[in-house]
Amino acid sequence: MSESQGYSGKQYLSWQDITNLVSRLLGQVNPNDFDCILAVTRGGMIPACLVSEATDQRNILTAAVMFYTDVGETIKDPVFLQFPSDSLLYGKRILIVDDVWDSGKTAVAVRERIKMAGGQPQVAVLHYKPSKSQFPGDAPDYYAAETDAWIVYPWDPAQGWTTLGQGAGQA
Repeated sequence: MSESQGYSGKQYLSWQDITNLVSRLLGQVNPNDFDCILAVTRGGMIPACLVSEATDQRNILTAAVMFYTDVGETIKDPVFLQFPSDSLLYGKRILIVDDVWDSGKTAVAVRERIKMAGGQPQVAVLHYKPSKSQFPGDAPDYYAAETDAWIVYPWDPAQGWTTLGQGAGQA
């Protein structure tokens, strides 16, 4: 099964596209409503950094969540490879930032874990795919665009960045 099977096609984004999407997201988010940002690795790291820079929010946490094995098998329950301690979450208003809400499994797992620790999470993503979501009636609190496409972000190796450092001028 190809990674884009069941999608309306691939959409390759530029860095300017990302800037525009983050600007749309920031038009919805009040930075004073949050005590910190939680970036979901890996796709949410760059959007979270851009949100952080634009809002001057310096308190950034990260979470690494796995739903797939190295050979592409789906795991039923999330494996939290890395997650902030409850003491960093308790009583805090947390903006969870990720690149995409596809099935919604990652965002919902992170949100629920923050709630269990006593935090107040809200989810912000660049892309929301309501037709792919496994959580009818649930959605990100903030999103820049809806799509059914397989999104290829500029930080995806499919964009060709893996050749960096191998070009002209190398000693």
